[in-house]
Amino acid sequence: MSFRRYLPHYLMIAPFMILFAAFFLYPILSGFYYSFHDWNGVQTPEYIGLGNYEKVLGSRDFSRAMTNLLWYIALTVPLGILAALGLALLVDSFTGRWANFFRNAFFLPVVLPAFLAATIWRWIYAPNFGLLNVVLGWLGMPSVNFLNDTGTMLYALIAVDIWVSAGFNMVIILAGLKNIPSELYEAARLDGANKWQQIVHITLPMLGPVLFFVFTYGLISAMQVFDKPWLLTGSSFASYGGRRNALLFPVMDMMGRAFGGVKFGEAAAYGFLLTVAIVAVTAVMFGLRTWRERR
Repeated sequence: MSFRRYLPHYLMIAPFMILFAAFFLYPILSGFYYSFHDWNGVQTPEYIGLGNYEKVLGSRDFSRAMTNLLWYIALTVPLGILAALGLALLVDSFTGRWANFFRNAFFLPVVLPAFLAATIWRWIYAPNFGLLNVVLGWLGMPSVNFLNDTGTMLYALIAVDIWVSAGFNMVIILAGLKNIPSELYEAARLDGANKWQQIVHITLPMLGPVLFFVFTYGLISAMQVFDKPWLLTGSSFASYGGRRNALLFPVMDMMGRAFGGVKFGEAAAYGFLLTVAIVAVTAVMFGLRTWRERR
C-alpha cells in the first residue's frame, strides 16, 4: 500500500536515477573492474590483480606527471585566487555601467571555448612574430619559445590558466563582497582604518567561506588539468606532454595510455589512483576547516 501510494513520486525521479546509474555508477564500477584486468578494449579482459597499479606507480611518466602537477598546483591555485580577489576588489570599487563593463570583460575568457583560448595564447607565445616576443624585441630582449622551452612551458601554462579561470573566481568572490555589511566599513573608517587595513581585518575574514570554496574548487580543478596543456602543446594520443614531457599531467597520461597505447586496464587504474588522491585532498580540506571552526 505504501509503495503504491508513493509510486508517482518514484516514477518522477526514475529518469534521473536511470541516467545516473547508466552514465555515472556503471562507468565507475566497470572502470574499477577493468583496473584489475589487462584489456585492450577488444579482447576478453585478463585478470592480473594489482599489476596495472604497479605498472602505473612504477612508470617514469607517472613520476613526471605528478611532479608537474605538484608544481602546477603550488603556483596556479594561490596566484589564481590572488588575481581573482584583486579583480573582484577592482570591480567592487565601481558602480553602474562601469562595474558591469569590467565584470563582463574579466568574465569573457571563462566562456571562450578551450580551443579558441589556446589558439589565442599560442599566437601570443609564438616565437619571433608572437605578440609577447614582439614586445620583448622592442625591449631589446631575445625571442623566447615559450611553448617549447622546458624552462618556460609550465609558467606559460599557468598564465593561460589564470587568464581563463580568474573571471569565474572573481564572480564568486564579488558575490561574497556584496554580502559584507557596509556598516563594518563605515565603523572602520570612523576608527581611522585605511583601505588596506579594511581589507585585512574586514574583507578577508568575512570572505573566509567564499575563499575556502574557491580554493577547494581550484585545487580539485587543477588536479584534473587536461585541455589547456593538451591544446597548447598540440598533443595527440601518439605524442603528448610537450618537449621532454614538461607539460605532462596525470589526466593526459591516462588518456594517452587508453587511446594511444590501447591499455585500458592501466588507464582505469590510473583514473582510480587520481580519484583517490582527489577525494583524499578534499577530505583533508574539509577536515581542516571543521577543525578550525571548532577551535
